[in-house]
Parts: sequence; C-alpha cells; structure tokens
Amino acid sequence: MRGTESDRESAHAAGAVVRDAASKRVGRVMGHVGGRVQLRPLNGGREWDAFPEDLSLAAQSDVMSAAVAVANANAVHRWGKW
Repeated sequence: MRGTESDRESAHAAGAVVRDAASKRVGRVMGHVGGRVQLRPLNGGREWDAFPEDLSLAAQSDVMSAAVAVANANAVHRWGKW
C-alpha cells in the first residue's frame, strides 16, 4: 500500500471504505483478525479477509462505482431483466 503512515492507519480503521488491490473490490473495514483485515461489501453481504498491505483508502470514483453496481443490482432484482 502506498501513502503516508497516516493514510495506512486510516485505511485499517473500522468503518473506513477501502480498495482491496488483491481482489479488486471495495469494502468497509469491519475488524481485524490474525493479521488480516475483515472487509464487507458496501451493500452488505459476506465478509472477506485482506492483507493490510493490499488496502488503500477508496477513491471517490471507487465508491461511486460500487454504489452504481448496488443500484443496478437492486433494479434488476426489483424489476427483472429487460
């Protein structure tokens, strides 16, 4: 992970929205277990573990992209495929 020490600490704080470079996913930090960081998708769902060095604070574009994906999934679920 690149950035200052402060950025690294922020990326590992509970509640932070981060990008996992290894899985190319965006998630919210839920906690820490055994040297790994537990993340959950922004729309909820199953947690996954990530190595701290693979995490960086999510850019606004990452957050917006994840939000659009959630909205699209909800629309398909609600209205069905076109």
